[in-house]
Amino acid sequence: MSDIVEDTPTTGQKFTAETLGTFVLVFFGCGAAVYSGGDLVATALTFGLTVVVMSYAVGRISGGHFNPAVTLGAVLGGRLPWNQVGIYMAAQLLGGLLAGAVLLGLGNGFEGFTAEGNMGQNFFGDQGSGYAWWAALLLEVLLTAVFLWIILAVTDERNEINAALGPLAIGLSLAMIHFVAIPLTGTSVNPARSIGVGVFAGTDAIVQLWLFVVAPLLGAAIAGLTYPILFGQGGAPVAGSGLNFSGGRKDQFVPGSYEAQWNQGQQGGWGQPGAAWGAPPQQQWGQPDPYQPPHPPQQQPDPYSTPQAAPQPGQWGQPAPQQQPTQPGQWGAPQQPYQPQQPQQPGPSAPGHWGNPDGDDDGRTQVRRPD
Repeated sequence: MSDIVEDTPTTGQKFTAETLGTFVLVFFGCGAAVYSGGDLVATALTFGLTVVVMSYAVGRISGGHFNPAVTLGAVLGGRLPWNQVGIYMAAQLLGGLLAGAVLLGLGNGFEGFTAEGNMGQNFFGDQGSGYAWWAALLLEVLLTAVFLWIILAVTDERNEINAALGPLAIGLSLAMIHFVAIPLTGTSVNPARSIGVGVFAGTDAIVQLWLFVVAPLLGAAIAGLTYPILFGQGGAPVAGSGLNFSGGRKDQFVPGSYEAQWNQGQQGGWGQPGAAWGAPPQQQWGQPDPYQPPHPPQQQPDPYSTPQAAPQPGQWGQPAPQQQPTQPGQWGAPQQPYQPQQPQQPGPSAPGHWGNPDGDDDGRTQVRRPD
């Protein structure tokens, strides 16, 4: 059985995943609104189920945002660095526009089809349900904030919910939001969804696009900033996220890893806490010294060998019998009377030794090379 090698997704792979996911979401969701005759249940379930399916498909690559509002909420909530926001949002807008163009082309298959007002676009005021613009704005802000709170909660590290159930919870929440808002605004909570079909739906739809861009982004910002305050932070934020626009340190906390402090050994690493680089390893109490040679193993007595005789007095390891100090120089012996030392007579030196030098040096020590 071969081991699975997990590689880090590249920027191009994330861009492709977000483009594809947003395309499928807008195409199927708005397509259900256009081709089902505006069936509320069919449209709401299609949007929700599409998020579930595409999150399972490509969520491991990009996180499965498919929505600029989700990306903004994620970065303000500490889940994504700012330097990836442009890539995500560009991919999402591209996917939405491609889906709108495909829907327009397929719609022309009907005789007499007109795109104006028939692209599943969002609406308010006289051009739609008659809902006031300020009410539509507040509704979209509230629904987007609730949607982002749910996403941040489901993906929180402290949440004991199985990670495989996360996309299902997010998709069901999106379907619930559509059940409420379809009769009022057509339900946006996603600027890419609104722009993708709105630019093909006529002048009136284009004029109203501002509300469905501003309101979702505002709601996402509120949710991203307030989630850590209301519910706490599950882990250290990603470097360069939140209100930190500098990019952060490269060794800062990221999901699934930890920050390594300077001069502090990591688990399984070389260094030890508090040990400077190049210093000898610190010996812990009770541990053998790595610089001392190992002690030879103690020889165990052989039970079948011939018994050894008991050591006799005077042997090594036995106390010596007490003897009277009689030898000169021995501790406790009587002191010998002083005897003057006789001067040595000059004579032939022993073989192998240097003799005393000849001359008037009074026997002083000199170093000469032997003849």
